[in-house]
Amino acid sequence: MSNKAVINTDKAPAAIGPYSQAIKAGNTVYLSGQIPLDPATMELVSDDFEAQARQVFTNLKAVCEEAAGSLGEIVKINLYLVDLDNFAIVNKVMEEFFVAPFPARAAVGVKALPKGSQVEAEAVMVIGD
Repeated sequence: MSNKAVINTDKAPAAIGPYSQAIKAGNTVYLSGQIPLDPATMELVSDDFEAQARQVFTNLKAVCEEAAGSLGEIVKINLYLVDLDNFAIVNKVMEEFFVAPFPARAAVGVKALPKGSQVEAEAVMVIGD
């Protein structure tokens, strides 16, 4: 018997491939990568990097909440940026969504992301005791 549960919310973009928005195993939630899609239209929210970064964290927040958690319970986040020159902007936006102690983090420069996105984030959240 598996203790794996699928997490899905219409407050974040639907999966655009064969994956779940998140999987909960015990008290750990593995959040799939979120790109800056508006959940209602499934289109990029803007060409502006800052707006895209804000939407990515908004989408992650919605999935966390559907899993009965919050962004504050994220222990690890991986960021993927098409342009590492946007590093300072993503830090600024991240501070709007997270407070200390901040999660562990990696930021990786990539050549391209789905749907022409400039930023993507995936995370691991631990909820409960």
